Amino acid sequence: MKVFRMTARLRPRSVRAKIVALLMLPIVSLMALWSYAAVTTVASIGDTERAKDVNIELLAPVAEFVTALQAERTAAIRYAAGRTESGLDDLRADQQTTDKAVTALREGLNSSSSDAGLIDSGLPDRLDALESDFSALAALRAETTGSGAKSTGSAGEDSVSTAYTGYSTVVEHAFAVTGALTSEKGTDATSEARVVLELSRVRDAVAREQALLAAATASGTLTKEQYARFIGAVATQRELLRPAVADLKAEHRPAYDALLKSDGYTTLGKVEDRVSDAGAGAVSAAVLKDWESSSTSVLKGLAEAEEDAGTGAAAKAEVFGWDSLGASGVAVVLGLVGVLLSLLVSVSVGRGLIVELLDLRNSALEVAGRRLPQAMRKLHAGQGVDIDAEAPMRRLAGDELAQVGSALTAVQRAALKAASERAELLSGISGVYVSLARRSQVLLHRQLDLLSVMEQRQQGQQNHAELYDLFRIDYLATRMRRHSESLLILSGIAPGRGWRDPIALSDILRAAVAEIEDATRVHIWAAPRVSLNGGSVADVIHLLAELVENAAAFSPPSTKVQLRAARTRDGVLIEVEDSGFGMNEEAMADANRKIRSEKVDLLDAKQIGLFVVNRLADRQGLRVELRQSTNGGVAATVFIPENLIRDDMPVHHESASDGRSPAPASALIQQQQRRR
Repeated sequence: MKVFRMTARLRPRSVRAKIVALLMLPIVSLMALWSYAAVTTVASIGDTERAKDVNIELLAPVAEFVTALQAERTAAIRYAAGRTESGLDDLRADQQTTDKAVTALREGLNSSSSDAGLIDSGLPDRLDALESDFSALAALRAETTGSGAKSTGSAGEDSVSTAYTGYSTVVEHAFAVTGALTSEKGTDATSEARVVLELSRVRDAVAREQALLAAATASGTLTKEQYARFIGAVATQRELLRPAVADLKAEHRPAYDALLKSDGYTTLGKVEDRVSDAGAGAVSAAVLKDWESSSTSVLKGLAEAEEDAGTGAAAKAEVFGWDSLGASGVAVVLGLVGVLLSLLVSVSVGRGLIVELLDLRNSALEVAGRRLPQAMRKLHAGQGVDIDAEAPMRRLAGDELAQVGSALTAVQRAALKAASERAELLSGISGVYVSLARRSQVLLHRQLDLLSVMEQRQQGQQNHAELYDLFRIDYLATRMRRHSESLLILSGIAPGRGWRDPIALSDILRAAVAEIEDATRVHIWAAPRVSLNGGSVADVIHLLAELVENAAAFSPPSTKVQLRAARTRDGVLIEVEDSGFGMNEEAMADANRKIRSEKVDLLDAKQIGLFVVNRLADRQGLRVELRQSTNGGVAATVFIPENLIRDDMPVHHESASDGRSPAPASALIQQQQRRR
């Protein structure tokens, strides 16, 4: 519920706010998509820049270090197997190359702007292991070269094995660092890092073959251990090379394809096959024919192709080039243009739409708030209205809002026409009411005069049964007269009945009770000793009769209707209370609204009595209200203002202007009570 209320509060209320919200939603969505594309593009640029930094500062030095260490491994194994002066000179030269690569790698590690932990969580530990290898490299060199004269036999084999294992371990640690570095997002210019790393392992496998056969050449024999390692290196090289080349990007594949078709690689394969067939033992020159040249050319070719596919391609990548930006850059530019165009179109269309809707709203409010009510008041007052002048018909335009304006004008004309016809109908009905009421009144007055003569005649004869029947006929005629007067009252014409002198309030209450069907059910309480001005007597009697009759009609026959009157500081308060079933709040409010309303709907036949009360109360300045009774029924209160009240009681009841007085009603009540 709270969420619903909060949503209702945030909902735009004005037309301007709703249109702005409607137009801003797609613009905001478009801006969000553009922002996403812009952020993605910036992130791609950042990834490319970071990949270049990682390549320059770390990957390239690691690759150079691996290449130098592989060459040193071959030289160290050759020297450990043969221990010649030329071999030692070659080893010293390769060691210097390795030291330079180590220095370059350390400088790269120190100057790197990238956080190793952010690139890969395991990279710091791998770098620490490689740093330890740098420190242990001197001990490995000393153990490999040893001291003294030429070593032979098992001592030489141990030196070869130690050198091979030690250098290969350092190479593996370097590959581990390369694998962690390549987990960083690269650029589109490079092939997949996993493929390039596999090709690096292929090159290391060839370098291992070269080192093992170098030891065999120097010692003249290939031990079983060396033979097994050679076979493993050959298998690794052949299993990884061709599948990895197939996974490369198309632009990096030709270099490897050319290498695979070269004479050097073909010769390399033949030598590998001859060594595999010969097995462990003595190695002849025929078996190793052309090995040195072919392995060197293959290693060189692999190194160049690997650099072109990996580190070299990354170094050549343009941060703001098509390979880095690609379609995302185009999307950013086109998205910005789309956002600007959407803003321009939305502002233009929204402003025009708001102006048109506000004009339409103002026109509708003018019609509903001023022009139509004025025309209705004229019609209710009996004045004519020129519909064409009040609501000139517009030409139907093609625009939907203009069509809505034309529809509003058509609705206004239809309302004015219906109100005019209704006013004419009500005027005709009112004329019929007046005519019928006048005719009925003439006949009823003659009938009442005749009944009065017959009542006086029967009173002289003391025939109570006949007199009671005459009183009942008198009551029916009186009631018919009241209905006839109701027609005149609803038509806005005062009834012909009236008194010149004040009439006591008690007589007025009895006269009102006498005009209902079951007068004996009404209990009249003691009334204040005040009188009512003669000009208001007929209307008050009629009003009270309507209320009392309504109370008697909507309460059980076995219950009493209480009629009370009390003197107040500002006038007299009269209460009519029944013990019926009551009214619900909605019906009670509707009845009170009809009693107080300034407009009377004469076509609502079910509420004629309330409308009569409305007209009488308005004419005499009375206040009438219905409320719930404490007995469960309905209590109707009538307040008669002070200006209609006199505190002096009349000495005798003045006859009415039509020759009748409330006396017969009082007599009828007394007679009915005696008959019970």
